[in-house]
Amino acid sequence: MSEPSDKPLSVLAVPAFNDNYLWLIHDGRHAAVVDPGDAQPILAALDANGLTLVAILLTHHHADHVGGVQTLLRHFDIPVFGPAGEDIAGVSQTLKEGDTATVPQLGLTLSVLDVPGHTSGHIAYVAQGQPWLFCGDTLFAGGCGRLFEGSPAQMVDSLAKLSRLPSDTQVYCAHEYTVSNLRFALAVEPDNPALVARMASEQAKRKRQQATVPSTIALENATNPFLRYQQATIIASLQASGRLGDQARQADPVAAFAALREWKNNFK
Repeated sequence: MSEPSDKPLSVLAVPAFNDNYLWLIHDGRHAAVVDPGDAQPILAALDANGLTLVAILLTHHHADHVGGVQTLLRHFDIPVFGPAGEDIAGVSQTLKEGDTATVPQLGLTLSVLDVPGHTSGHIAYVAQGQPWLFCGDTLFAGGCGRLFEGSPAQMVDSLAKLSRLPSDTQVYCAHEYTVSNLRFALAVEPDNPALVARMASEQAKRKRQQATVPSTIALENATNPFLRYQQATIIASLQASGRLGDQARQADPVAAFAALREWKNNFK
């Protein structure tokens, strides 16, 4: 096994499908990939950057996150880390909250959080020594994942874990949904000045064909309605729209979150 290089680690975004981001954590020689839904863009990025793949990190079982694993394993004999609560072909080391994933060639260790809601066994990775969160489809820039398998209560707990991370933590989510998410956020909380400013900034990035991720935990806490669902302004919007009873001045957090998520599900 080769020693880590002296170069600092960095994260490379590899676009895939219509709106996915596959993430390569690398040091200029070795790389670990997060959620390789498609192998071909990863193989191309490795070749273009002179990188050797040394590990695969998976957050959940959906095909756009794991679809490239088997092809990559035909090219590289490497460990595949994935959630203990989900059955994913090719995973060689299962992880749950409190575990760590270590990639020695990069000198990289990632702490694992259980963040069910989008799927029943979804996990997230928090890099040790780097301000990086790889959260799959749990937390998005300006939004959160749909509840395909988990409950609102689970997602409330999962998002709370992420919102408590250090404010400078960079949020590497898996999709370019930001502008769409912020349109909904503005419908819910139109008078939030940080949100208005963020929408202008993110729209400008997209016009320049730039990615809007990573964001930061500080930015999400200031503008993401799914981290702000207990704010009085959002409770008032839920009540005014008839999605939450007027009596819920101190709304049950799970009920408020569920009402907000249902609103987003049907938002056009």
